[in-house]
Amino acid sequence: MTHILAIDQGTTSTRAILFDSALSIIASAQEEFPQHYPASGWVEHDPMDLWTTTAATCLAVIEKAGPDVKDIAAIGITNQRETTLVWDRETGKPIHNAIVWQDRRTSEMCKALKAEGFEETITDRTGLLLDPYFSGTKLAWILDHVDGARARAKAGELAFGTVDSWLVWNLTGGKAHVTDATNAARTMMYDIRKGRWSQTICDRLNIPMELLPEVRDCAADFGETRPDLFGRPIPICGIAGDQQAATVGQACFEPGMLKSTYGTGCFALLNTGDTPVRSQNRLLTTIAYQLDGKPTYALEGSIFIAGAVVQWLRDGLKIIRDARETQPLAETADPAQQVILVPAFTGLGAPYWNAECRGAIFGLSRNSGPRELARAALESVGFQTRDLLEAMKADWSGTSETALRVDGGMSASDFAMQFLADIIDAPVERPKVLETTALGAAWLAGYKAGLLPDMAAFSAGWQAEARFTPDLSEDIRAQKYAAWKSAVAATISYNA
Repeated sequence: MTHILAIDQGTTSTRAILFDSALSIIASAQEEFPQHYPASGWVEHDPMDLWTTTAATCLAVIEKAGPDVKDIAAIGITNQRETTLVWDRETGKPIHNAIVWQDRRTSEMCKALKAEGFEETITDRTGLLLDPYFSGTKLAWILDHVDGARARAKAGELAFGTVDSWLVWNLTGGKAHVTDATNAARTMMYDIRKGRWSQTICDRLNIPMELLPEVRDCAADFGETRPDLFGRPIPICGIAGDQQAATVGQACFEPGMLKSTYGTGCFALLNTGDTPVRSQNRLLTTIAYQLDGKPTYALEGSIFIAGAVVQWLRDGLKIIRDARETQPLAETADPAQQVILVPAFTGLGAPYWNAECRGAIFGLSRNSGPRELARAALESVGFQTRDLLEAMKADWSGTSETALRVDGGMSASDFAMQFLADIIDAPVERPKVLETTALGAAWLAGYKAGLLPDMAAFSAGWQAEARFTPDLSEDIRAQKYAAWKSAVAATISYNA
């Protein structure tokens, strides 16, 4: 058996990628699916879209690549995190649409819990902040708003899961209700130090623990696929949430190493080793990966809007038809204009954590147009990343001064990556294999299956495709960042 099938289930599309034993990509397939916005700040997915696009892309990859299905040693899964699903254990049917990580409908619930002082308990046990971003209050909302759901949950008739759990349930024909430590750590219900679900938190949110999946290592036995799906059962041997899978794919295995992924949102993870570091700057403490029962921790900064700001230019303003058009537009923007876009479309993430904030644009003139907006959109991602790095440096003395490793769709933009290097005043490295999220899932599965090398050998094989070095004077850098900080402060003030 010489191949690994990686499933990368994202926020706007699902991909399947087939890797060989050298971790070269043999074939890939991708399908987008609809986003649903029932109300302002609400975001949902049809759970069946997540499953059907997963099955379809896997079959498409197998057909495209041509190898016998017997060559696939294992499946690895990586997924959008925090997105919340509940389904009937007997029928497998969801009782509500999936509530997506971007969704802010539980803002008032979070405010009430904060007012009673419950955030300290949340942070102490989970490393997270009390925010609508995470799964716990989303799950409570579903149980509160679907008739009979809480009683059925207490009776053991329902199952909760993040997207990985939902996919494994369907892949195994309902035989496995499991998750991994990285996804569990993002639910706001999992004690990351004790390695178990928190009874205290579940009781306060009125969530029956009968709903919850079994938590396993990232490289583990998660069950086998139904024989009828791919012609024979295939072991599922690796699972990690998308940002943790990218951390693995970027070989950030040493404390102090840092990666940042630019997809729909932007997520920076800093490996802090076997020590969970509590942030004093509103970053998150989380599990980077867990192998052989031993968790490795990280500090994480989450930005809600990164690549999604380019989608807004395309679908909202309709000033571009393709994401690739942003770079030539940005490169030809008027250098005399300093247009700043604060893309708080669904609130501000780290280090601000303001769920009520909404976006704003500053510095517009009569001459401002698509070029200036495109540049402001790309630069907003660099500014937000610097916010995260400044907080990480303040939190942990071991923060690396080496290069920032980047991946995700927006990392393909040379303009965006050069501005990122300029504004953070540090080198930015883009790997040869941009599909680091799928690569991380593939390595976890292949390592567990005995097909792929150990961590040291995998790390030694990491290579950069491009390196961007800072090329901006300190005065201009400071001026630009100060303008950004003023724009964020004004945006927060306006939404107060």
